[in-house]
Amino acid sequence: MHLAILMTNTDESAFAQRHPKDGEKFTSLIQMARPDWRTTVFAVKDGEFPQDLFDFDGAMITGSPASVRSGAPWVSQLLELIRGAHARHFPLFGACFGHQAIALALGGRLDGNPAGWVHGLTRNQLLYRPDWAAPLPENVKLYGSHRECVSALPGGAIPLSESNGMNTGFTLGRHIFTTQHHPEMSHDFILALSLEMRDELGPAAHARALNSLAERSDQHAFAESLARFFEQSAR
Repeated sequence: MHLAILMTNTDESAFAQRHPKDGEKFTSLIQMARPDWRTTVFAVKDGEFPQDLFDFDGAMITGSPASVRSGAPWVSQLLELIRGAHARHFPLFGACFGHQAIALALGGRLDGNPAGWVHGLTRNQLLYRPDWAAPLPENVKLYGSHRECVSALPGGAIPLSESNGMNTGFTLGRHIFTTQHHPEMSHDFILALSLEMRDELGPAAHARALNSLAERSDQHAFAESLARFFEQSAR
């Protein structure tokens, strides 16, 4: 398969330059399960969009420190692209910002997290198991970092997972799959990010994050499920 990666990460800091970019991270994630699949990265945060998204077999929308509610022109263009893809049942996967963008584009609602930052290793209760999600455990461990959440799902969406009463993923038809979290992040990267964000998180949230990171995410199981999602969507 050949997947488009719609890269929304606006972080151009010195920290970001020292680590793999999101295009590389998401390519590594899907190739963890399907080494022969190809990707093409589009920096949509810079206004770089595919000439024809439907030339691809599916697309992945990345995370970002930007807000889907910002009203930025590139965000508005992305939301319109999502609506067009949904109308054609084109396979879409969204992570964090991507999860929120798909929800908002299709009629859902976003709000700030009631308790502020969610950062570190998160535990997510699986609420629904499509056939392609067979590799996932009942409680899915994923790295997360966000201050906003999807507070209302789009019409027809099925909640896939929740954590502490908040939705952390949904499906819609056979062609949409989202997670509020960051399956593309490695353990080393989330540790480095936690140190970088220490002041922004504050002492309590930073301490909780480090404590949570004594365990590792279910990245390989998630990668296999993601590959199976794209395979069944293409049938």
